[in-house]
Amino acid sequence: MKLPITIIVLLIFGWVVAPADDLPTRFSFDRYAGILEHSPFAVASAVVAPAATPNFAKDLYIANAAKSPDGDMVTIQSMTDKEFKKYLSTKGPVDGYGIANIEWSDDIGKTKVTISKDGQYATLGFNEAEMSKPSPIRPGVPQNLPPVQQPTITRPNGVPTPSPHVRGVIQRNPNPMGQQTSVPNSSAED
Repeated sequence: MKLPITIIVLLIFGWVVAPADDLPTRFSFDRYAGILEHSPFAVASAVVAPAATPNFAKDLYIANAAKSPDGDMVTIQSMTDKEFKKYLSTKGPVDGYGIANIEWSDDIGKTKVTISKDGQYATLGFNEAEMSKPSPIRPGVPQNLPPVQQPTITRPNGVPTPSPHVRGVIQRNPNPMGQQTSVPNSSAED
């Protein structure tokens, strides 16, 4: 009876102390790298955006736009640099600036121009602040014209027809600052 117990004990002991090559090895942590990269529970990291290139047209606006049989023409200006002014046409680029597209509109100030420079494109419109300003006074151009007198029309019976009332031009600022107007004395000799 001792012999079967001894054999059983030796078998159990031999089985427990098996050679190390038969035991499975532990997996490396790199096995789980793919799961960690796409895990919805991972800590969010900020994505670094590429450095933004400066917008070449951020201060530009359309000053004038015209159609011509020779080609369309556009004048662009800068809001910050008063010396910057480029006269562009559809014939070709000027100083690197070129016209890519013009969206003509019948409404004043609604025309849009797409310009390009160095592979970048920008769509420009008219400057609303410049359009709302009153036009400057130009020397040699009369500003306040007298009202036009309508001719008197006579009826066949010889009675004149009264002319329609035409209102004259109302001056915006009739008395410039610092000037006083003299009122003629109407009670003078009649």
